[in-house]
Amino acid sequence: MKTGVLKWVWCLGLAVGLPSCSGVEEQEVVSPDSHLVVGMTELDKGEYGDVSFEVYYNGERALPLVNLGVETNRQKYAGNLKFKSVSEAKPISDDYRMLTGKRSHCVNHGTERVYSFENEDGNILDVTIRAYDDGVAFKYGVKSVAPEEFVVDEHTAYDVPQGVKRWMQQYTLGYEGFYPLSTNGRLEGQPDANLWGYPGLVELRDSVFMLMTEANIRRGHGGSFLCNADSADLYRVRLFDKQQPMGETWESPWRVLIIGTLSDVVESTLVTDVSDPSTVEDTSWIKPGSASWIYWAYNHGTRDYQLLKEYFDLAAEMKWPYSLIDWEWDQMGNGGNLEDAVKYAHERGVKPLLWYNSSTNWLGPTPLYRLNKPEDRAKEYEWLNKLGISGIKVDFFAGDSISSMDYYIDLLEDAAKYKLMVNLHGATIPRGWQRTYPHLMSVEAVYGAEWYNNNGVLTNQAAAHNATLPFTRNVVGPMDYTPGAMISMQPNVYRSERPNAASIGTRAYQLALFVVFESGLQMLADNPTLYYRNEDCTRFITQVPVTWDETVALEAKAGEYVIVAKRKGDKWFIGGMTNNGEKEREFTIKLDFLNKDRSYQMTSFEDGINAGRQAMDYRCKSSQVKAGEQLTIKMVRNGGFAAVIE
Repeated sequence: MKTGVLKWVWCLGLAVGLPSCSGVEEQEVVSPDSHLVVGMTELDKGEYGDVSFEVYYNGERALPLVNLGVETNRQKYAGNLKFKSVSEAKPISDDYRMLTGKRSHCVNHGTERVYSFENEDGNILDVTIRAYDDGVAFKYGVKSVAPEEFVVDEHTAYDVPQGVKRWMQQYTLGYEGFYPLSTNGRLEGQPDANLWGYPGLVELRDSVFMLMTEANIRRGHGGSFLCNADSADLYRVRLFDKQQPMGETWESPWRVLIIGTLSDVVESTLVTDVSDPSTVEDTSWIKPGSASWIYWAYNHGTRDYQLLKEYFDLAAEMKWPYSLIDWEWDQMGNGGNLEDAVKYAHERGVKPLLWYNSSTNWLGPTPLYRLNKPEDRAKEYEWLNKLGISGIKVDFFAGDSISSMDYYIDLLEDAAKYKLMVNLHGATIPRGWQRTYPHLMSVEAVYGAEWYNNNGVLTNQAAAHNATLPFTRNVVGPMDYTPGAMISMQPNVYRSERPNAASIGTRAYQLALFVVFESGLQMLADNPTLYYRNEDCTRFITQVPVTWDETVALEAKAGEYVIVAKRKGDKWFIGGMTNNGEKEREFTIKLDFLNKDRSYQMTSFEDGINAGRQAMDYRCKSSQVKAGEQLTIKMVRNGGFAAVIE
């Protein structure tokens, strides 16, 4: 049944320079720049069977096989499909503005075709495929044949051959895990590990990468994840819920494959490109920014009114717009309650944010059950407006079920009515909602800095883990990692004492995290005393924006190192970090991104001479730079580099 693809490859004149064959080349989907070509393998057989496609990148096959199909409780649309028709190639243009993210003005172009297949019952499955310059997106459409019909399974599967490098996270409800490098579908020592969460990064061939994820989950959709239980190297999409209601028609979320160089992956906005436009007309009240945060240094600190005041004072002193009042605020004492705390924050010119338990999980920190029912949520949101709360952080969600996804949407849609920004914690990964609901400032879904305090696992693996996040988790949307530790150390040392918890990496490394990691709300997590004590570092952190006009990846190797340049207005920021064992690493980058008609002053934070032994050793220096000039950056093991150019 695979002879169709051979004919298609021979006819791929546009991609590989071969003579074209009448008819077949009209069925492929070609990106506007012709780098990516998608071809169906079964279009001319005239018989029922499997349907799949292949992806070619720069004329060579990159992704060998993507199986297609869905299944309902009434019928299958997989293994029994016959090609019926394909639409004309349709140009797709995405041009929109973002309030958060790696780019304020997002522009992308693609080509779309809709393929229609008939099953043996005579019913139609539509597969919409788009080829963009930076990837491929596809989705399914099915018409219901009975009122009680629902989708029970999806047959999408990605063929990732043995020996291909992959960075995959084992699936958990909170997406808080590592992305270890592997060259097969089984982790060493864990033969039964076969469930994988999005996003997953694969090096299809040398320097050609693919990031697998999904986007544009709407009300009535559940999430999905990947499973390779049947075959180690065939990752099949598995639906969280086995009963996806169809109504009259059912349309799946987009399955998204970002494809290109590692820099292309880092810079891509494909997840938001295929997501629904903003539903919020007036966005003037949405103000991303930095916040002081008490939880990391003082786990139960919100119970203490006097201690909480120190964090309001810190935000006011540093001119950070927000401070987060974390869990257990309903148990506040020592001279004041929540109303007193909010009043004090306002007097200091600080906007308070407030924590809530989603009350859908088994974890029970208070307050509970205030946002679950529509009427209770409306009452609570109205009270927050009167109190003067600018946004909420909702924590401890129960997974990727339809009910959970609908609950996320309920929280976001109602929050917009009351002009409340939202941070989702203990939650699912971003799937494009940051475009649809621009008041979604951040999402956790990451094994982040709070874990330095919980056990020694992150401390000893953070250097490699943090160096995978710019190429995996943070690609798909804002990430509430909570950087900002002023005490740092080299690995193999675990400290759990509060308020002096520590993280790994050099001081320059810690500063670089603010540039490298993107989040619309950036939580500054350490003890106020340490921010006051490290004035030049704190001054730099305060300068770093939380949203960006442009993002450029300069150096990238997953799990090893990353250097990015990001622009906000006329200022450029550079952030770099490395995980390199015991040796120093040197990079030479070219400042091509600067305006040639201007001169620039650069203030940089670099690893000090003794940073390899004493993590907090750094040097701060100023220098003149210009466009096209080469910049040499040296980093010690687990070292970093941070700079502002203006």
